[in-house]
Amino acid sequence: MRISDLRERIRLSFGEGSHFPLDIALSELGSKTVNEALDAGVEADEIWRVVCKAHPLETEKFRY
Repeated sequence: MRISDLRERIRLSFGEGSHFPLDIALSELGSKTVNEALDAGVEADEIWRVVCKAHPLETEKFRY
């Protein structure tokens, strides 16, 4: 998955202008936010799987 696809799925799941990638730390990403995980080199598809697991209702339409 491309980073732009990850960002689009987050936008569609959490709303336009969501601060989710900046503010929400996910334990399965080592308590990193989405942006921190990307900066650390974590693959976008792995980040998306973690987001889906942590927020199943919000991401239901866009899961794998």
